[in-house]
Amino acid sequence: MDPIPHPDDPWTQSHLFTIRLWYEQLDPEQREVRMQVRHVLSGETRFLRDWTAVTAYMMSKLEAPRSEV
Repeated sequence: MDPIPHPDDPWTQSHLFTIRLWYEQLDPEQREVRMQVRHVLSGETRFLRDWTAVTAYMMSKLEAPRSEV
């Protein structure tokens, strides 16, 4: 039997994400990194092109009330 989580336990307020990275070939001499970020708790997935957008998306999930996640 699992113990009852304490409300101050940081794991009860944590989120889990997966990030998939790949290169997209734009032309024979240029390629860019692409990213897929999935919020595991909700299943929501975003496709992004830069780390600033990845960070902003993840922080928005962390700051959202639990009922909105």
